[in-house]
Order: sequence, then C-alpha cells, then structure tokens
Amino acid sequence: MEAAALAGLVLVVGIAVLLLIGAPISVGVGLSSTLAMFVVVGFDNGALTAAQQMFRGSNSFALLAIPFFVLAGVIMSQGGIALQLINAGKVLVGRVPGSLPQTTVAANTLFGAVSGSSIAAAAAIGTTMGPLEAKEGYDRNFSAAVNVASAPGGMLVPPSNLMIVYSLVSGSSVAALFVAGYLPGLLWAVACSAVVYLYVRRRPELRETQRIGLREGARVLLIALPSLLLIAVVIVGILAGFFTATESAAIAVFYSAIQSAFYRTIKLSDIPGILLESTKITAVVMFLIAVSTIMGFVLSFSKIPELVADTMFGFSENPVVLLLLIAVILLIVGCFMDATPAVLIFTPIFLPIVTSFGVDPVHFGIMMIFNLSIGTITPPVGTVLFVGAKVSGQPIEGVVRQLLPFLVALVICLIVVIFTPGLSLWLPELFGLMT
Repeated sequence: MEAAALAGLVLVVGIAVLLLIGAPISVGVGLSSTLAMFVVVGFDNGALTAAQQMFRGSNSFALLAIPFFVLAGVIMSQGGIALQLINAGKVLVGRVPGSLPQTTVAANTLFGAVSGSSIAAAAAIGTTMGPLEAKEGYDRNFSAAVNVASAPGGMLVPPSNLMIVYSLVSGSSVAALFVAGYLPGLLWAVACSAVVYLYVRRRPELRETQRIGLREGARVLLIALPSLLLIAVVIVGILAGFFTATESAAIAVFYSAIQSAFYRTIKLSDIPGILLESTKITAVVMFLIAVSTIMGFVLSFSKIPELVADTMFGFSENPVVLLLLIAVILLIVGCFMDATPAVLIFTPIFLPIVTSFGVDPVHFGIMMIFNLSIGTITPPVGTVLFVGAKVSGQPIEGVVRQLLPFLVALVICLIVVIFTPGLSLWLPELFGLMT
C-alpha cells in the first residue's frame, strides 16, 4: 500500500476508533493525525513536522479574536445581562400571542449575539424563563424545547467564534462572514417564533400577552441598550474600517468590562474565576485548531478530499443534489460531533467541491454553520439540548418530543439558506466586503 493511502487509512480509522472508545475529539484528531504524519514523512521527522504544523495552525493574528471574544462572552454571561435582555424581549414581542415563549426566542437571539455562546444563552435564559412559563400553564417540556431551539440562532450573529474558525480554514473574510450571518440568524428566530405561534394558536388558554406601556418599554430598552450596543460597536467598527475583526474582539472585552463595572454586576473577587473559565474554553478551541492543522496536512497528502469529490461527482454531477447530499452529511455529523471540530474537519473536504460549481465560500460557511447549529440541539451529542434539559429539570426524551416541530422548521430554513445565496451574500455585497 502506498504511503498516501496508508496515511489516509491510519487517520480515518484512528479517529473512528478513538471516538468510539470515548476519547475527546481533540485527542482523537491529534493522536491519529500524528500517527499518520509518521507514515507521511517517516519516523525521524514525524514528531517535528507535526509540531511545526501545530505552530503554523495557531500562529495567526486572526485567531487572537477567539480568546478575546470568549472572555467578553464570559464577562457578559456572569454580568447579569440575561435579565436585561429578557425584559427587552418582552417589550419587543409582549403583544404577540404566547408572549412568554416568544420572549424566550427574542432573548436567546439577543443573548447569543451578545455573548457569542449558544450554551450560555440556553443556561441563562432557560433558568429565568422556564419557571415563568410554568406558572402560566405551559408544558415544561415545551418551554425547554423553545429555549433549546432558539439558543443556537446567536451563533449566526456576530460576534461568532465559529465564523472565525471557518474563516481560518477557508480563507474567507471574517468581516464578510460576520455580516452574512445577520439575515440567516433572523430567519432562525422567525422560524422558532412561528412554531410557538402555531402551538399557542391551538391552545386558547395560552394566548397570553404582556402589554407594556410606551414609557415603561422605553425605560426597559434604555437599560438594555448598553448590552445591545456591543453588537453595533463590533460590526459598525469593522464596516467603517475603524478596526479589524481581531481588534474588535479586544474592544468587546474592554466594553463588557466597563459595562459590568458601571452596573456593579461583577466583583473584583469574580475576576480570577472569569479568567480561568475563559482560559479553559480558549485552550480547548486553540488546541483543536492546532491539531486540526496536522490533520489538514495529512488530508492534503493522502488526497482524501479529491477521493470524496470523485465519489460524490460519481454519484451525481447535479449541484442541487450535491448540496443536498452535503447538507444531509453535515446534519448527521452534527448529531455526533460538536460544531467547531466539524468545521475544522469537513471544510477542507467539502469546500473544494462546492466552489467547483460556483458556490461562494462565504455562502457555504453560513450554510455549514446553520447546519451544524441544528446539530447542537439534536441527540445524542447535542450540547445545547443537554444544557437546556438540565436547567429545566426535564428528561431529554420529553424535550426532544416537543423539539421535533422546531427541527422540521429549521431544516426547511436550512434548505432556504442553501438555495437562496442572496440571503447570505446580499449584506456583504452591499457593504463591499466580497472579494
């Protein structure tokens, strides 16, 4: 067996075996890729080459944005902004039937966008909104399902670490990806809101509304305005050329720290814990990026992407069929793998295929992130699903049953995102971010 084929076999089988025995994804990718590297360059230079690839993969100015955005997200998650955004959500959707679950959708979208973490959104919003909805007679499993379904929408709205990771692998513009995510992120929220509306329409006893006066509404929005302004500061600053995406991450940390100090929501004694938590999250992501660079080297040498492309083109040369096939594969992958490693592993494989028939890398990035975001709420490995079920105190099985209509709606939206490129590309083109 020639070296390229053997390296590919070692990589694929190694990752599969290590994941099956319960090894962390970073260990599975790193160990298998290093073993495959020995096949590629020999035992004398394998370890050195693997280390060089890890350094090359993590030695990127753009990646500095990740620890800063993570730190900003942890500060805001622990800084008490969830209640501010819930109150803002009540103002925005309080007059809509089913206002409490509609508020959950709005608050999750806002919190996810501000913090950049769907898991933090599900935990913070679910903890507050679940008991409120239960008092109004909502099924607890349904309340948990609303929280779980709406939380990942914030991954599509900047700041998003997943977009930064994809831009590193694909070479796409971070600014273009940030702007491209707004409309698909809004579509995600609208889909969840529509399912809630249909649910309460069949249950007249749940058609409660919360009529908030103009003065009170203005007061609530004014209190929440500093948190919401973070989104505007990041994206307007990038579009206006005041700073890069990486610099915007540092500004986000400064902004969130000043805000927390002003409102006195974080004490000095909280700072070590915040720094430790953000360091843990950053270390996991950065190590995964580093070992994925070794895997990328092996993939390129063993020509696995070309093999996958030939197989798929042998199945069909119709772009519509191929896009649907890739979407199905990513949906299945998302059920078993977290979004970040999935982006690192499958972008080098699928991106050359879709670009060969004219799909823009930015559009594919949004499609991929939308796709994998659905995976975060599907069993057996859906992280947001497990967090949402845990904070609600409900069994996974009950939440999943109520989650099914949301999954159907989101898959329909995914198809819309895939076959409506303008939904992703219109805003980047409008602001001249497409190259």
